[in-house]
Amino acid sequence: MTSVDPDGAIVAQRVHKTYHLGSVEVRALEDVSVTAAPGEMICIMGKSGSGKSTLLRQLSLIDRPTAGEVLIDGVATTGMRESRRAQLRLERLGYVFQEYALIPELTATENVLLPALQRDGRAGRDRDRAAELLDAVGLGDRLHHRPKELSGGQQQRVAIARALVNSPSIVFADEPTANLDSASGKAVMDTLTRLNRETGITVLFVSHDPDYAVYASRLIHLADGHLVEEATP
Repeated sequence: MTSVDPDGAIVAQRVHKTYHLGSVEVRALEDVSVTAAPGEMICIMGKSGSGKSTLLRQLSLIDRPTAGEVLIDGVATTGMRESRRAQLRLERLGYVFQEYALIPELTATENVLLPALQRDGRAGRDRDRAAELLDAVGLGDRLHHRPKELSGGQQQRVAIARALVNSPSIVFADEPTANLDSASGKAVMDTLTRLNRETGITVLFVSHDPDYAVYASRLIHLADGHLVEEATP
């Protein structure tokens, strides 16, 4: 088994993912092997249906591959029981989704606190960290605003702060700019890039827009479920 010691590393070994839609078999990923070193900022690119979001779901432990292995910080995860995978997601991984996934009734601070509450059920000192993270993403004056009072770009930056509240070693972002205008998309990517550079956190993000490739230290290109190229932008 491959062993990777440093925090923030990901290794995918010959990953396959097959879905069955009735009698139809859809091979979303076929024999994909990739490695992300600690501190990298990697963009997974490809056309719609190429398998890029499917790959992110396997790497981020949201889904399990049909075959192959995914290692997080040197630990094999594919055969791990679901309760342990959930714990690993809370403690080591952060997530930024295309649709923001904020709870409309909660303030920005309360939304950021949710993963911390899931982890230990306490909100005391975590509330101070939530405020610090919101300030770090440029929303220190929006702590008590609810999602409807924030722009799309601001909501996505709340989502980035939420992804960081449990101090993960790896953050996954699935099309984080897809619902944003160009200025807001740039602000979100600038935020992710700055956090990657300042904290050393590993970032893997999915995009179909080549304009965002410049934010990555390395590109992974997929086509029809196959890895076709790895390159620097």
